[in-house]
Amino acid sequence: MTGIYDCFGYGAGYDVPFSERYKLIKAAGFDCVMLWWSDKFGRGEGYEKDADLAQDAGLLVENMHAPVHEQNDLSSDNLQGEHLFSDYLKCIDDCHKHHIPTVVIHLPDDTSPIDRLGNDRLDRIIDHAGELDVQIAFENLRNVHNLVAVLNRVKFPHIGYCYDSCHHINYAAGIDLLALYGDRLKALHLQDNGGPRNQHRLPFDGNIDWLSVTEKLRKTGYASAITLEPMNWDYTHLGIWDFLQLACERAKWLEQLLL
Repeated sequence: MTGIYDCFGYGAGYDVPFSERYKLIKAAGFDCVMLWWSDKFGRGEGYEKDADLAQDAGLLVENMHAPVHEQNDLSSDNLQGEHLFSDYLKCIDDCHKHHIPTVVIHLPDDTSPIDRLGNDRLDRIIDHAGELDVQIAFENLRNVHNLVAVLNRVKFPHIGYCYDSCHHINYAAGIDLLALYGDRLKALHLQDNGGPRNQHRLPFDGNIDWLSVTEKLRKTGYASAITLEPMNWDYTHLGIWDFLQLACERAKWLEQLLL
């Protein structure tokens, strides 16, 4: 099963309507989709309808991505910290409401260590997710120390890891995250590096050793969707349909390497 992140570009205001976007994703050959769950990045209002639109197009909803703009405020004793806490609780409620199994969350960068207040908020978020049978997948970015601390502290079955291939090689290549937490994988963000922004390229277009990545993934026993998180930044010469066809081709290559 293959999937893709739904906000992969083509207009800051998403010139291709999401009702049409999901139909194109399905027609290109993808089975599932990951949803951006916020009005930021030009998404605007109405994003709560995305789950129904994706399902109406015949796509499974693999997970939703929680807002990221205030991620470093988890331990902030102020309105920003409370707003972030409320956003994460809303995401869990919305997962339950829309039958989305998993929410992907960014822990703070390592420049913003998680203190007692931050851990208390996390525990309340984790408890709420457990009550509603929602999984949380914490993603690796510039936050590996915070990520390791949380995953080592919290051992509940519904708490796990979202592996981002590009962020791994860019920010923590010396740490074998799949060996450490591969048995707790709940989501994948497969993307390549390189290009002007050094991230969010299609697999096989950057410097990542995909034979190595897929071998490590195979050893984890991961058996869920092979999901890409590209952007069209380096592919503006392609229309949305050609981009999706190319992306699906790359996802199928990865799927074959995992067999």
